[in-house]
Amino acid sequence: MDLDLLATLRTTGAVREFTDEPVPDEVVARLLDTARFAPSGGNRQGWHVVLLKDPAMRRQLRDLYLVGWYDYLAMMFAGLTPWAPVTDRAAEATALAKAPALAAQGDPNGFAENIDTVPVLLALLVDLQALAAVDRDLDRYTFAGGASIYPFAWNLLLAARSEGLGGVITTMPIHQEAAVLELLGAPDHYAVAGVLALGHPVHQPTRLRRAEVATFTTVDRLDGPTFPS
Repeated sequence: MDLDLLATLRTTGAVREFTDEPVPDEVVARLLDTARFAPSGGNRQGWHVVLLKDPAMRRQLRDLYLVGWYDYLAMMFAGLTPWAPVTDRAAEATALAKAPALAAQGDPNGFAENIDTVPVLLALLVDLQALAAVDRDLDRYTFAGGASIYPFAWNLLLAARSEGLGGVITTMPIHQEAAVLELLGAPDHYAVAGVLALGHPVHQPTRLRRAEVATFTTVDRLDGPTFPS
């Protein structure tokens, strides 16, 4: 499939339902070969990708994923933004107490419960020694280092879209990071940036709903005039 750049940018939505059609290794290699041109601080390219093929390892990753997933649902159902850096911790704790009940119910057709069966499963790791995290020592949640990693993930999703594939990046496995790193044989100075699921989409979203520019852009100050006016 040939899409121009703007069309690709405007139609690359999150895809979590895939057909059973496999994705050949040569296609995955081609996607990674395109994604590697993503920018990163100092061009250090601190990412590492683990392509998960072993069914047993996939199931283990799924089980670790589900721990965070049911916590996520419990907080979301309570009207909270899950794990928001600024939040009501007491309300969060009350919500999390309901996670085991949600886990007991489960969803046999859910993405989380079946992530081990997606055609392509890629764990995205990051070498913490390669990040220029300028906000490392601030007394708030840090995120600057992600600027050197997530453009790679986005490049991968764009490359997949351009070939008629679909996918999603999920950060849920970070909830169980130590166990995920052990599963993947990663040393202590690595972290989990996310997992990407790719495949042939059951439905390729093309009409994405996003906030208009004027709702998030102002001139000179946060409380400045709306742009465009």
